[in-house]
Amino acid sequence: MRNRTRILCGLTAAFSLLVCCSCGGRENREHRPTVNLNKVLTNAMSDTADLKGMERKIRNFMQEWQLKGVSLAVMRGDSLYYAKGFGWADQGKEEEMGPGHILRIASVSKLITATGIMLLQEQGKLSIKDKVFGSEGILKDSTYLQSITEKNYYRITVEDLLRHKGGLTTTGGDPMFSTRSIMANNHLKEAPDHKTLLRLVLRRKLGFVPGTSQSYSNLGYLLLSMIIEEVTGQSYEDWTQENILRPAGCRDMHIAHNYYKEKYKNEVRNYVPSNEPLYPEYNNSGRKVERCYGGNDITALSGAGAWVASPAELALFVASIDGRPEIPDILSQESIDAMTEYFDKDTFSFGWNDTNPAVGWTRSGTFSGTSALIKYFPDGECWIFVTNTSTWKGPSFSRITASLFSELRRGWGDKFPKQDLFHE
Repeated sequence: MRNRTRILCGLTAAFSLLVCCSCGGRENREHRPTVNLNKVLTNAMSDTADLKGMERKIRNFMQEWQLKGVSLAVMRGDSLYYAKGFGWADQGKEEEMGPGHILRIASVSKLITATGIMLLQEQGKLSIKDKVFGSEGILKDSTYLQSITEKNYYRITVEDLLRHKGGLTTTGGDPMFSTRSIMANNHLKEAPDHKTLLRLVLRRKLGFVPGTSQSYSNLGYLLLSMIIEEVTGQSYEDWTQENILRPAGCRDMHIAHNYYKEKYKNEVRNYVPSNEPLYPEYNNSGRKVERCYGGNDITALSGAGAWVASPAELALFVASIDGRPEIPDILSQESIDAMTEYFDKDTFSFGWNDTNPAVGWTRSGTFSGTSALIKYFPDGECWIFVTNTSTWKGPSFSRITASLFSELRRGWGDKFPKQDLFHE
């Protein structure tokens, strides 16, 4: 299966290259935008009578799920055909959603982090086969090593973390979403920073021998973020912006802050279901807050789930790691093949949730106040949908969104304007 997937990827890339070289116009440009997309894109640029029925479907979907606002981008062959916002970016300010607004993308952030790890491997600064802990590991601070009581921690590799096979489980709670209990159990007066959190978590028993099973782990991707910092000597955000996002043409992606008053100028307001009660603040202050604004330490998620971005810039990022020729990739074809290699339905790909060549590549993300989905179809079309409202469905809402994609593609897939908003 692995060899067959590589062959299919190679044939797809070769066919795309032939198409690119045999026709004129847009395909021969082979470059990424030189402008800040979020400053130039408008809803009007995607207006067309042919898609009014599709947009009614989207608005009906929003009403059904009580979504305050959504943003959608559709890319085909590395060309941005459509980018539009619906509903409210901030209802209280009567600010309508547009394609230039940035939204929390939750675990879609993991795709960015995995890309960073692959670039560092290309640069010879680490190998995905490297051990994470131990005297020969990457994170070999004596503080961490003194906390480890189970020797299996020394078996964890970078690849194990990428594939959620590190033995890290949520038994006792997900460390990234149980700050209050961690503080109480360890008599902390302040929320732990990453080093303190890791020192405390390393006392736990692993759920399984690393590499032998899998369990989805936000902590594993925090560790990958910390590995990037250790290897580069820079903060995770700064290094990723300088070496991954800006080279891809993405100029307006940032690590989110926890509170509404801290949001970026063009960042949306987040909303929770109308019947959701107030929630204890993550730092044990005793205050009750909206869960999306202080219920969890979003900033601390780092590369596991803290990025904010517009769907349009996310599309540009995906175009830079998809192996197609129209927009140059920021990774080698070998790294892209490794990230998208498909084993079976029970094995995570690097950064992606799933890369089954029969159904396409998927990356989802959900937590309080947002839901995000990237779906890259086998025909080279990519749909990206991000909301500023969470629903009672939680992570399973991404499957509902995927079904919406399928319905919209069937009804309007051939009606998108043949334009490239990346270069308008």
